[in-house]
Amino acid sequence: MANDSKTFKILIASDIHLGYMESDPIRGNDSVVSFEEILSIARAREVDFILHGGDLFHENKPSRVTLHHCFALLRKYCMGDKPVHFEYLSDQSADFKHCKFPSVNYEDPNLNVSIPMFSIHGNHDDPTGPGNLCSLDLLHTNGLVNYFGKATSLDKIQISPILLQKGDTKIALYGLGSIRDERLHRMFLKKDVKMLRPKEDQENWFNIFVLHQNRAKHSATSHIPEQFLEDFLDLVIWGHEHECRLNVSAEKVEWNPIQQLYVCQPGSSIATSLSEGEMVPKHVGLLEVNGKEFRMQSIPLKSVRQLFMEDVVLSKYVKPGEPNAQKKCEAFCVEKVEALLARAEEEHTGSSKQPRQPLIRLRVDYTSFEPFSSQRFGQNFVERVANPKTMIQFHRQKMDRGSDFKHDAKTLAQIKNIAVDSARVEDMVAKLVTSEGCQLKLLSEKGMSEAVKEYVDKEEKEAITELVKYQLKKTQVHLQSRNTNEDQIDDEVVRFKEARKQKAGEEDEEVKAAMKEAQIKRMSQSQNGGVGGGLFDDEDDSDDSMTAPKTPKSAQGRGRGRGSRGGRGSRGGRGRGRGGNEDAEEKSASSSRGRGTGRNKGTVADFLGTRQRSSTNRTGVSEEDSIVLDDSEDEDVSGSRTSGHQRSKARPRRPNFSDDDSPEETIKSRKRRR
Repeated sequence: MANDSKTFKILIASDIHLGYMESDPIRGNDSVVSFEEILSIARAREVDFILHGGDLFHENKPSRVTLHHCFALLRKYCMGDKPVHFEYLSDQSADFKHCKFPSVNYEDPNLNVSIPMFSIHGNHDDPTGPGNLCSLDLLHTNGLVNYFGKATSLDKIQISPILLQKGDTKIALYGLGSIRDERLHRMFLKKDVKMLRPKEDQENWFNIFVLHQNRAKHSATSHIPEQFLEDFLDLVIWGHEHECRLNVSAEKVEWNPIQQLYVCQPGSSIATSLSEGEMVPKHVGLLEVNGKEFRMQSIPLKSVRQLFMEDVVLSKYVKPGEPNAQKKCEAFCVEKVEALLARAEEEHTGSSKQPRQPLIRLRVDYTSFEPFSSQRFGQNFVERVANPKTMIQFHRQKMDRGSDFKHDAKTLAQIKNIAVDSARVEDMVAKLVTSEGCQLKLLSEKGMSEAVKEYVDKEEKEAITELVKYQLKKTQVHLQSRNTNEDQIDDEVVRFKEARKQKAGEEDEEVKAAMKEAQIKRMSQSQNGGVGGGLFDDEDDSDDSMTAPKTPKSAQGRGRGRGSRGGRGSRGGRGRGRGGNEDAEEKSASSSRGRGTGRNKGTVADFLGTRQRSSTNRTGVSEEDSIVLDDSEDEDVSGSRTSGHQRSKARPRRPNFSDDDSPEETIKSRKRRR
């Protein structure tokens, strides 16, 4: 691959985790140092671009210090006058339609980019909050990173590739940011994930797929099997897994004979846990592609902090019950740590950027002994080890009790039938609300499940409340429009709920709208110092006739200085005022409830709300918040989205795409060269 005019040189990296332990005085700068080394390698090797597999940041909301480090390094190493020698063929407005500036950064006339960086998001820096934004959106808007692979719909995912060409070499780059493994697993099984292919010269494209999911099988559905992937792919870049597997074979990649594709797992550039997988030396990959042939080089990172682990069984070295057994155990562990420190000194890379204080973990089996103080033990190595407080991990040997009942067939049968509880939150909620006596009549099971999941997974404390308010308001408007009598309320509510369930996507839109309200309310409260009553409080309040006691007129008109809103109304004491007709209506409904007569009218008023409101949706959901990808079988994806997007530079004609739904035809037509 000596011909550079048609050979792509791509630096492969993943899971940089900028900002990991940034408050730690010893380890706080590790992620920044390793990131700078990766960028310096890209410049020294004169790569065409950097391809990152997700988790650029460790936190969903990086601190200003971390963002500043990232911006500074990308500007230092990726900006410059060096020309970019490959062409961008596909429709940029479609590839980056989720971004504020839907274009590739190196073709922006206002930017001077020498090394473009393409990245998907991971599970640590995934989109969330108002606008469904993530930190990579900031980088793309700043022109520092090209953010691709963001799924705008979780009903069906259609992945169109970024098409690049250098000389005669053509690359189709597919990307899919992190999605919860169980959800994506089900979507693959239902064939709701599709990859589009260029119609022209399909066999001449080198197909790369970048994803960020579990590769190891943690449970039945909490991973993505390689067999789910399309067999026309040539190379898969697998992010999320931190173990570097670039040295597992001579080719630096792993061959899957079933799907007939190669898998590259670059691993992380920093250890975020003291585990065996993190002990493997950290590397980045240098991918060279020429036509349909490629090779991968493994480049070691010399600035990564060293990590050493060792298992210790105390009973093998110290006899239980002997005098001063505990002190002897502690002294033996000190010897082990000293030996690991000596090994760290020998294996040091010699780079001035690599820290001298390694990470050390002793997993100590203290069966038959009393554990000693790990805090006191760590004090002996405060200035020599990076993690003195977490060096020792005590555990006991598991007791084998099989001999007690190995002949008891009944007991063994009971044990074998015990199921491991691996249920997901939404499944548990769905099971609960559909059980006898707990059926939901007003709220939807799917919506409640999603709201509980948001509360549990993302600590969105207002998720359940906002969903209930949203669905209640929607039902109230429906009942008002139907002029429903009290005797018909129950049946009409059930019919309305079932009708909503039959409409495709309506429940998902309800959940999105409610979650957006919850996020807006949370942000509004945080901006006001955690005190309730943010800017959007009037949209969060439910009907006063159901939830709030009557407020004296003297209290009305006071509050937070928002002025009168006339006929809209709200809870008393909020300072938005009421219209005269509304006061009369509420007084009438209240008196009906108080006297016990006129129960029919009073109860209907309780449920429907006494104020007549418009049926207009006030949740603030726009069409942009519920975008669904068009999966039309015959659509020309690359050609149909080019109107209105003018490029500053002339480019070759874009290839057409086709939705390749027939694996059999693909296998027959494929003639691969390895």
